[in-house]
Amino acid sequence: MLSKKNGANEVYVFITHAVLSGDAVKKIKNSKIKKLIITDTIDNIQKIKNNNKIEVLSIASLMSEAIKRIANSNSVSDLFN
Repeated sequence: MLSKKNGANEVYVFITHAVLSGDAVKKIKNSKIKKLIITDTIDNIQKIKNNNKIEVLSIASLMSEAIKRIANSNSVSDLFN
């Protein structure tokens, strides 16, 4: 496990679909995690208010480009190359 105790200077966590159920936000706030970076694929805004450890990245531009490519019969997989 990565931790400061095991030699890590900082711990960053990246999650695509962060459910953050129960007391997950409280646990993150009290943890050694420097930053939790999540996408906005699940609406967690009310849960993460006032938690500077959690950063939300928007996938809006990615979705917009995927829809445009589908509508124009272009490759969506090229977005990920």
